[in-house]
Amino acid sequence: MCATGKKFMLDLPLKVILTEKGSTHFMNRNKSLLRFKLADNKEEYGISIHNFSPISIQNMILVDYISKIEISMSEFVSKRQEIMDLSKLIVFTLLYKQFDREIFSKIIQCDCVRKYNRGHAAHLIDEKTQIPEKQLRLALSHADDTIQLAKKTILEPVWKSILDNKDYTPEEKNVYLLMTEKFLNRLGLMNWYIIQKFYRSDGFTQMLSVVRQVLAEYMDKSKVAEYISLMVMELALNCENTNMRKEARRMYQGTGITETAIYEPDIRANIISELEKKKELVYLSWKLGGGSSSIGKQGRLEITLYNRDDDFQEAKVNVESKRDADISKRSLIDFYRQEGGEGTDLGLYYLSYLDDACKKVGIKFDSLVNQFQDSDLTVIQLNFNF
Repeated sequence: MCATGKKFMLDLPLKVILTEKGSTHFMNRNKSLLRFKLADNKEEYGISIHNFSPISIQNMILVDYISKIEISMSEFVSKRQEIMDLSKLIVFTLLYKQFDREIFSKIIQCDCVRKYNRGHAAHLIDEKTQIPEKQLRLALSHADDTIQLAKKTILEPVWKSILDNKDYTPEEKNVYLLMTEKFLNRLGLMNWYIIQKFYRSDGFTQMLSVVRQVLAEYMDKSKVAEYISLMVMELALNCENTNMRKEARRMYQGTGITETAIYEPDIRANIISELEKKKELVYLSWKLGGGSSSIGKQGRLEITLYNRDDDFQEAKVNVESKRDADISKRSLIDFYRQEGGEGTDLGLYYLSYLDDACKKVGIKFDSLVNQFQDSDLTVIQLNFNF
């Protein structure tokens, strides 16, 4: 488990769809935006990225510049680790954002803040408080020592608890120690402004307790990132193999070569080459929750896989003109049970652990599979609310 991926650079062909805020940022810096046609046939504006540092994507998500990320590839095996790292990165970043929002909503309810507000009606600190970033940075630049002391005070008992936990391996202890720091380091300026302001106030103990409690909750929530990345990769590989089997039937019909030959390196390479020529791709997208103004939607993540062919639009129109009976909607677990075959047990294993992990930490999770019978189009959706 790692919060930002093991590689300093990731090499993936990303279509990064920008929010209005993100578009404004890039256009103000004379960066031309590209117009993409995405897997759902919507046209959106964004930027194309191939070789990138994980932290650059994370920072863009943290400041609400990105609304969706999409990858389209014929095969995923060669990029397995990088796709899993990207998936974990996205999940962790959304958790950081939710952590920041939840800390703010809870510390402004602390008694020391309420007491301050009673005596400073003209300068209330509540959910409506808006302080310009420049002003916050100036205030915090004079409080660095206090902030460092506050971090140490928050983390010392948390670190002791991790180090004393006999169920953790030394590697796990190091991961959790680092993770606690990452959550705190990604707290927004407003939260640090409040924490340092009341650090020496009577009642700060309550604020300390609140921050530690929320930190513990999000440390638990972070465990789902690994399961999500495994589930995403399993689904992508299943879609990839489905396409390869179909292509193998076309390429090797009558030759005596069976579908299982797709796992032989030379044959697999030939099939991949043919799929790339035909642009028969699997599309994988992460749609991020709304920005800071999208109340109630900030913690949402929608992961979608589209397995489609070149006449997708025609198939879509045909499907939409038919009765509901032609569209099979079911949960992912039902989909796995009906499909059977290669990889099914593994997929059910990942899904079971993911579902259980989400329930334990209060993350809402559901899955949906749409299968369009006339076109062999499969759309798989994993929906999370952190």
